[in-house]
Amino acid sequence: MKTNVGTADRWIRIIIGLALFGFFFTEPPLQYLGFVGIIPLLTAFLKWCPLYNLFGINTCPVDKK
Repeated sequence: MKTNVGTADRWIRIIIGLALFGFFFTEPPLQYLGFVGIIPLLTAFLKWCPLYNLFGINTCPVDKK
């Protein structure tokens, strides 16, 4: 896996992921959004996004070539 998520993009994903994960502690219809929050958190901590890889997007300034 080659890094394709930059620093600013990672912080945005962490904030969005934590906000969505907060729904996990609400009532059942909205509770499922908490599970969706795991996806941006996971991609932020791995520094790799499979959709970015699929579409050829790279926001990491170190790996741009």
